[in-house]
Amino acid sequence: MAEKHVSLADQAYETIRTNILNLTYPPGMQLTEARLTADLNMSRNPVRTAIKMLQSEGLIVTDYYKSMTVKEITDKDIREIYQLRELFEGSAFRLIFTLGRYEEYSYRIEEKLVRMCAAANDIFQWEIADTNMHMEIVSVFENDRINRIYENNLSELIRMGQNSVKNGMDIIQTNENLKKMVLLMRENKYEEAYAILKADHFTIGKETALG
Repeated sequence: MAEKHVSLADQAYETIRTNILNLTYPPGMQLTEARLTADLNMSRNPVRTAIKMLQSEGLIVTDYYKSMTVKEITDKDIREIYQLRELFEGSAFRLIFTLGRYEEYSYRIEEKLVRMCAAANDIFQWEIADTNMHMEIVSVFENDRINRIYENNLSELIRMGQNSVKNGMDIIQTNENLKKMVLLMRENKYEEAYAILKADHFTIGKETALG
């Protein structure tokens, strides 16, 4: 089977998007075509196409004077995202136990946790693994619309999560707490397991993201 050809525009998009998500290009940073073409060692046309794609995603914003910046993350954004997470994930976590699927999901979450532990020394990769763990929790709904809501907010979740770590959220401790949560799930201890998820990923996560 022939390899799928990846266009220069797609390559430019992936590189710029990754640089935004891993905070190489932090929120509020001003970007120019000249800067991006130099960084990527590409001509302007593929970079221009990539910029349009990222503008449509909302990761790059343009003001009245056509100045481009990486989208800021406001305190309002953080509060809204964490409210969304608590509503969906709180309901999903309860449903896992209501359906009697707590043992199954303990192993599914543990699989994602293994990746989080392996990425403990790389904040960006750990945050990607963490968002995958949260996607696993909401997968119990088997609801494509909820999945799309999460996917549409992943770029903000990943950037916010890195700020949480930089502002004091402890990756090692979080991983250890999740290991305890997994064991509690296997014992069908919903209240104790959810208390860990809520404390680490909604309360501490939000407070440290807000700085």
